[in-house]
Amino acid sequence: MRPFFKTWLTICLLLPLAAHATNREQRLPNVNGYTPKSHASAPASKSKKSVKAAPQLSSKSGLVPPMGTKESSNVLSRAVNVLGTPYRWGGSSPSKGFDCSGLVKYAFNDATFDLPRTSNAMASGHGEKVDRKDLKPGDLIFFNIKSRRVNHVAIYLGNDRFIHAPRRGKSVTIDTLKKPYWEQHYVVAKRVLPKEKSGLQVVQR
Repeated sequence: MRPFFKTWLTICLLLPLAAHATNREQRLPNVNGYTPKSHASAPASKSKKSVKAAPQLSSKSGLVPPMGTKESSNVLSRAVNVLGTPYRWGGSSPSKGFDCSGLVKYAFNDATFDLPRTSNAMASGHGEKVDRKDLKPGDLIFFNIKSRRVNHVAIYLGNDRFIHAPRRGKSVTIDTLKKPYWEQHYVVAKRVLPKEKSGLQVVQR
């Protein structure tokens, strides 16, 4: 009985450590201005393969951190899967390219509401204002670039990182709020996704 008891005790002590290590591995990597090669230029023969592999790539690379809701997970997965798509003013699809608000509209396509088309309208429309310290993945963050009014929007990923379609000549990319440029032009953040509903119910006896 003594060796068996020691083995049982060892397993009980190691299980929490293994779970903690797994949680650490799921954190977003230190990505700064990450932009993979555009999938738009891939040969036609490889297009089907790349489409199937995209969700696996996002999961393994850790670009999509664990989400609080299914909606936010879907939003970030759709956005990350079009990394590298060229910027195009007025664009809102992988085939035609994206501008900043077009990318947001595309990522939120499966949500139960319809977002406005422009970044300024999104900032002043529905949604809950969020302090920067309380940002969560899936929140929208707004900037004013060469203007006093909001004219740029991005989707927050977590760990001070966000995904957006920057400007002409660039592609959909991941950037960080820690850069002085983005800190200087940061205006506000909005939470437009619904809050996670608790599955627990109080049973009265």
